This record gives sequence, C-alpha cells and structure tokens, in this order.
Amino acid sequence: MSRECKKCLLLESAEGDILKDIQEKITKLSPQEKCEQAEYEKRLELCKACDNLVSGVCMKCGCYVEFRAAFKNQKCPDVKDRKWKKCQ
Repeated sequence: MSRECKKCLLLESAEGDILKDIQEKITKLSPQEKCEQAEYEKRLELCKACDNLVSGVCMKCGCYVEFRAAFKNQKCPDVKDRKWKKCQ
C-alpha cells in the first residue's frame, strides 16, 4: 500500500499534467500581474507549512496554491491567519 503525500505542492507530487497547465498559464501573466520569483517561492514555502494545504490545493479557498501565489494581487485566503499578503 503506497501513501500519497498530502502536504506537497503539485511540483512534488504526481500531478504533472495539472502542474504543466498551471506553469503555462503563469508564463502568460503580464509583469503587472505576476509577483517576483523570490516572493513566489517564499509564498509557496509558507503554503507548504500550512495545515490547509492538501495535495497542492488550499482547503480554505480550493485553489491550486502554485497558481494563486503567482499573482501580485492575491493574498493567503486564511482570513484568521494570513501566511502572505499582496505584493507591493
């Protein structure tokens, strides 16, 4: 019996097709929409430490965190404990 990791990003799981689609959409974002790479990576690390992450999906809002985190104007959906805020 194999165990699936529930605390992983899509990058770390077997969801390659979904990840590829998300990465393609991220590359099409304009610089005005997209946060900086360092900030993106920081956001993902914070998501990985969050109990609301299950198989790349945020259980607070249902989004793929690797997509939501790419946008400047997005913030962590956990209103009681925001892990990250909008980019400046």
